[in-house]
Amino acid sequence: MQDPPLYAFIPVALFFAGAIAVPLVLLLVARALSHRVYGEAKSMAYECGVDPIGEATERFSVRFYLVAMLFLIFDVETVFLLPWAILFDQLALVGFIEMVTFIAILVVGYAYAWRRGALAWV
Repeated sequence: MQDPPLYAFIPVALFFAGAIAVPLVLLLVARALSHRVYGEAKSMAYECGVDPIGEATERFSVRFYLVAMLFLIFDVETVFLLPWAILFDQLALVGFIEMVTFIAILVVGYAYAWRRGALAWV
């Protein structure tokens, strides 16, 4: 006699039930056993062991975001350099020319950002 096809999914259903039940039970037990004391020190913002200075809603300069975006753009280039370096022998001259072109475009963008003063922190 052959089992119905849905019986094959019983272990999967049990796994999902356990995956939902275990965290919920652990959270409920932790909440029931925890000691909650809220004071002035507990509700104060913590910044690397230094008392906070100023307001939390302080506005940052646009230069901060510009430098962060430039960092991301030039940092992501390594994602493209690694596969190229791994397959360098197979790509031969065509791959080399494409990577030189890619790096040249990045250098032009970097020079443009530098010339425009995007990297100068005033």
